[in-house]
Order: sequence, then C-alpha cells, then structure tokens
Amino acid sequence: MDHEELKHWSKRAADWTAEYHRGLRDHPVRAKVEPGAIATELPQSPPEYPDSPATIWEDFCRIVPKGITHWQHPRFFAYFPANAAPASMLAEQLANAMSAQAMLWQTSPAATEIEQVMIGWLTQALGLPSERVGVIHDSATTATLSAVLTMREQALDWAGLSRGLSGAPRLRIYASPETHSSVDKAVRLAGIGQDNLVKVPTDAGLSMKPGALAGAIRADRAAGMLPVGVILCAGSTGVGAFDRIADCIAVARAEGLPVHVDAAWAGSAMICPEFRTLWAGIEGADSIVFNPHKWLGVQFDCAVQFLRDPGPQVRTLGLRPSYLETAGREEIINFNEWTVPLGRRFRALKLWFVLRAYGLEGLRTRIRNHVAWAREASEALRALPGLTIVTEPSLSLFSFRLETEEATAALLQRINDDGRIYLTQTRHQGEFVIRVQVGQFDCTRADVQMIPAVVADLMREI
Repeated sequence: MDHEELKHWSKRAADWTAEYHRGLRDHPVRAKVEPGAIATELPQSPPEYPDSPATIWEDFCRIVPKGITHWQHPRFFAYFPANAAPASMLAEQLANAMSAQAMLWQTSPAATEIEQVMIGWLTQALGLPSERVGVIHDSATTATLSAVLTMREQALDWAGLSRGLSGAPRLRIYASPETHSSVDKAVRLAGIGQDNLVKVPTDAGLSMKPGALAGAIRADRAAGMLPVGVILCAGSTGVGAFDRIADCIAVARAEGLPVHVDAAWAGSAMICPEFRTLWAGIEGADSIVFNPHKWLGVQFDCAVQFLRDPGPQVRTLGLRPSYLETAGREEIINFNEWTVPLGRRFRALKLWFVLRAYGLEGLRTRIRNHVAWAREASEALRALPGLTIVTEPSLSLFSFRLETEEATAALLQRINDDGRIYLTQTRHQGEFVIRVQVGQFDCTRADVQMIPAVVADLMREI
C-alpha cells in the first residue's frame, strides 16, 4: 500500500466508521463469540508475499466486528466507558498520520506546547489552583505508579534510584479498601510490596477515617517503619466512593506525607461546579489523576496528572543521556522526564479538538444528563419486587442485587447474553452486586431507560 492507495482506503474506512456508529444499536453490546473463535480464522503463519488491500479489507470486515465488544455502543453501561467523540477520532487520525514521537520538545514542539496549554485549560475547567502543572500519561495506572515511585524516592532522599531498596527501612503507603487495583499494582512494581499497602478503615459512607489514618501512620513509625505517602479516592471504580479529601490531606500534612488522589473516573464530572463538593479540599493534593477518556469524549488513551510541584517526579523519573539533550535548551520541558515511558504519543491533539468542538458547556450538559438518567434508572429498578439497590447513585454509578448471590449472578448472565445492554459485577462488603455506570458519549435517556426495562423483562425468567 502506498499513499495514493491509503487515500482511497482511508475514505472507505471513514464511510465504514459512519455506518458502524449509525448501526450500533442494532447489535448486541458484548461480542457473542467463544474463546479462540477469532484466532481460528487467522492463518497460523505470516504471509511471505503481500496481500492486496482489498483482501485485507474484506478479512477485516468478515472477522473483526463480530469479535468486538462495542465500547461505543450507546447501551454500554459496564466498567467505565472509553469514549470516542467524533472530534477525538478526527484528531487521532491526524496524529496517526504524523506519527510523531513526542519524547522531547525538539522531536515535536507542537505536541509539547499544546500539551502544556491543554493542562492549563483543564486546570481551569476543573477549578484547580492556577499554578498547577501537569502531564498526559496513557492511563491512570501509569500516573499512579509515577506518583508512588516519587513518594518512595522522596522518603529515601532519592537513594533508592542509586542503591536500590536493599537495606532500606520498611516503606508504608496508606489507602482505603475502595481504591482501584492500580494502587496495589503500583506498590508491587515500586518494590514497596503488597503487604506494605495499608488499607485504612472506612466509615459508613465508605470514606477513609482520618483518625484511623493518623493512628496507622503513628503506629508504623513507632514500629520502626517508614511512611512514604497517602493515596485518596475520589470516585472509586467499584461503587463510586469518595474519601474525605480535605480531612485526610490535613492528616497527611501533619505527618509530612505527600498525597496522590485517584479521580480517574469522577474527575471529569468536576467540570460541573455543583459536583466539586465531592472532592472538597482537592487543592491540597500533591498529585491528582483523571482520565478524559472515561467521560469527556477524548478517546483512549489519555490520562492527565496534575502536580503541585513537578520537581520531585522529574527527579525520580527523569534521565537525560547525551542523545536526549537539546543543545542550548537545557531548561525546556521534555515530558518523557515526567513519565515512565521514553516514547510518547501526541495525545494532546484530541484534547484540543474535543474541548473546542463541544465546549465545556456542551460536555457539562452530557455529564449532568448522565447523572440524572442514572438516578432515574435506579428508582425504576428499586420499584421492581425482589430487587435491592445496594449502593445509591454516586454521580452516575450505582449497584443492585437480587435476594441471593446465585440469583444475582444468573440475572447478570442473562442480561449480557441478551445483548441489549451490558452491565458488569463487583463485590461490595462481601456481596456480589450488579454494577451500573452511565457515561457513554452518545447515549440517550431512552438508552438508559433500557436498563430497568431489560432487567424487569429478564427477572421474569429466573
């Protein structure tokens, strides 16, 4: 394929894309294939000679769509969405065409400088202090790992980078049981160890108890261990729990510990001023992560980390051999020094396109609708006999169950086999519950009302 052929097939792909999105409601949300079915349709060895673009295209159309769970389906209510607004898709097409490696300012000046400006726009949009700076990662997992590595090195006065952790004190990090598994992964990969992630008890509202946090830190210090940081939750993945951000940050400050806040999903909602009470005190955090790809229409992957002071993270993650120097520009920002990977995609372009194409008010309207429609759906479900709302809506996330775990699991299986909607499960306080999250970019009120309609229909069969 050359560039002239690419022009032809790109037009075909654009037409296919429009038809794909137009017809999504006619397809089951989740792929209806058995494990291994797609692999059996592919040759087991690579081709020795080229296939024609037409043959490749035909195989794509025949094999791929039937094996995809449709994340852009307007009745995708499982996990959190990975939205792809049309403006974002256009930006990604252009970024892919340029295929810039934005590791340094000099390797892609526009990528670096647009990223800086987009961080400024988002700081204003979320009501954060104007002096905040930030960086775009691939996902919240990487941002949290970056924050944990920085906490570790600050506590060790950066000795871990040179000497390793052998002989170092036992390090401790504090989080609530509601935090995402990416926190567990970060402490494992940072060499701190799962056993040293202290899950601080929560209150009846599933918020970390500030007094329990203070007690755990002091007890660890008395036992000769070294506390290194606190990770707070602003909208947990399971049921949307929020820690008492201001109170817990006050404890961390008193103990001299940095704070990272995971707002991967719920952070997007903070473009609506009326929701900001949920993370009151956020201005005191040292690090915050949120994913525009979850609820702002900016397609995966795009995670934004805000930093009070980038210095410690750059000192932890930065490495500048001679071949990565920019002569005469030693103080210029090179974002690879703020993140784990050296290589970086031009992710800021899709942020720029989306924020301009929809505006903050257009995005606010979508989020407000999702929150209102989720509450409406939860009330319709509450009215069904034998069904209990387990966790009330937190923004647009809630959970429910039937009388037994077996019945609840059977209902979820029927829902997802049925295909009209897609839900997922979690465990809350030991109970198996069905989790509902409304946030797909193009969903309507009618799509959300399908949730109670489908549940009512399928409950009759259990």
